[in-house]
Amino acid sequence: MDMKEILKSGIEQALQDTITSGGLPAGEYPEIVLEVPPQKEFGDFSTNIAMQSARVARQNPRAIAEALISHMNFDWLDRAEVAGAGFINFFLKSDMVYDTLKSILNAGDEYGKAEIRPKDTIQVEYVSANPTGPLHVGHGRGAAYGSALVNLLRAAGYNVQSEYYINDAGNQIDNMALSIEYRFQELQGKTLVFPPKRNDDGTMPEFEVPEGALVYPENGYRGIDIIETAKTIVAEVGNDTLLAMPEEERIALFKEAGLKEKLARLEETLRNFRVTFDNWFSERSVHETDEIKYAVDELKNLGAIYEQEGALWLKSTDYGDDKDRVVIRDNGVPTYLAADIAYHRNKYERGFKEMIDIWGADHHGYVCRVKAAMSAFGFDPDKLSILLLQMVALFRDGELVKLSKRSGDTLTLDELIEEVGVDASRYFFLMRSLDSQLDFDINLAKSRSNDNPVYYIQYAHARIHSIYNQVREAGIAFGDYSNTDFSTLTGEMELELIKKIAEYPEEIQQAATHRAPHRIARYLYDLAGMFHSFYRQGRIIGVDPALQQARLGLITAIALVLRQGLGILGISAPEKM
Repeated sequence: MDMKEILKSGIEQALQDTITSGGLPAGEYPEIVLEVPPQKEFGDFSTNIAMQSARVARQNPRAIAEALISHMNFDWLDRAEVAGAGFINFFLKSDMVYDTLKSILNAGDEYGKAEIRPKDTIQVEYVSANPTGPLHVGHGRGAAYGSALVNLLRAAGYNVQSEYYINDAGNQIDNMALSIEYRFQELQGKTLVFPPKRNDDGTMPEFEVPEGALVYPENGYRGIDIIETAKTIVAEVGNDTLLAMPEEERIALFKEAGLKEKLARLEETLRNFRVTFDNWFSERSVHETDEIKYAVDELKNLGAIYEQEGALWLKSTDYGDDKDRVVIRDNGVPTYLAADIAYHRNKYERGFKEMIDIWGADHHGYVCRVKAAMSAFGFDPDKLSILLLQMVALFRDGELVKLSKRSGDTLTLDELIEEVGVDASRYFFLMRSLDSQLDFDINLAKSRSNDNPVYYIQYAHARIHSIYNQVREAGIAFGDYSNTDFSTLTGEMELELIKKIAEYPEEIQQAATHRAPHRIARYLYDLAGMFHSFYRQGRIIGVDPALQQARLGLITAIALVLRQGLGILGISAPEKM
């Protein structure tokens, strides 16, 4: 248990003792929240529990605070003081700080990790991009955030399953197959003409089509990757074999072979980005197993669906939506919403305690309608959390980057990884909260300077290993921290560093609670900054041997936390830079 948790338990006991002694009335008191004060003169920790308890206790907050302090008896607490309107400031004895450092070193790679609680099951579904083309930078932010959230929740003790929902059914897959067919015809020497964008009134502008040319499908995919897919299939199947097929049969082949090739590339990109999934769930499965039909039929029986003009509509307005939504079109074809309803019903039936979906902000309209259907089934809609990622704007040399050489659209994730690297890409995606629009400075991400936050953090870790090398070269043995006298660490910066790394377990819990990996990114940046300041001030070689061993233990604990935190973010912790 870390310092904060020990102190919190002590305050809870003091509150109970105060109630038992008659100093406070029995009642439902608020949860105790501890904060690190902004100024050192206010102590190591502070709580406003006395102020928060005033309504329950019907007493002045300062009187409550003084009553609590009178029942506190901690061997490692130097003193507690009442401040302001009723804050309680706690000042720890140095022994507690040193014991904490020793316990961190003893915990090693398990430091900060909570034991997995099997019943606290959470499913996290993220990325889930259509397998029709390369992932772009928007998907990259979702991939970085989702994978870091999974790592963070696991570190906090949750039993997590990650999932990718493969959109392998519907018009987008048909459009991909048709696009491959046209690119195949182009490989046979045909000329393709791409229709212009429609006018504001929805009409198509006139455009010239040379004799013998083919007009590319208006909803076709125009990226170079479709050409590459067509060439790959031709190489595997054979050009003559494909030409000999009836067009309908060939397009069906392109649909399956194209989907397989796109999924393989998508998985490769994600692996390169250090993203893997426990489960890949196919949209086709909810069609092939009639889960859509079962879901729609059940909603009908529950009175949540009605028929109008041949189509079936979900009564989503009963649950706060601005209008009802079509689930089955008048031609009998399910909408995307119908598949989403069946898929989320499947999730609920798998028995997760909580489900988290990470969607792009442009899908915000779907939140209400999916939750409406779950409520209609009788499921608890609050078990489903839908987090919306805001957009990413890329800048190079101060200019907005718009186009990709490969996809013909926004920059692909592969291109970003190639230019910037995985570590910098992931950190920049994660350094802001997901509900904030992200301006991604490519030049800064590529720079090897202290202005680059991920470089700054990694350099702190590498610097510590450089110190190890210097110590070894000097013939100095180290690492026996159970017998190290850490009381020699009396400098203000040394004590602040110990307190900072002692905050790490609580930081993990808070970041997990708020679904906020960016808190870990910020914490690591602050810790790295403190270490760099210490490095400039505190020598290790050439000082008293006892102090030397204590400082080596301190930087070892710092390196441990840096490595663990970077691991949660999916970022490497290099030993050389």
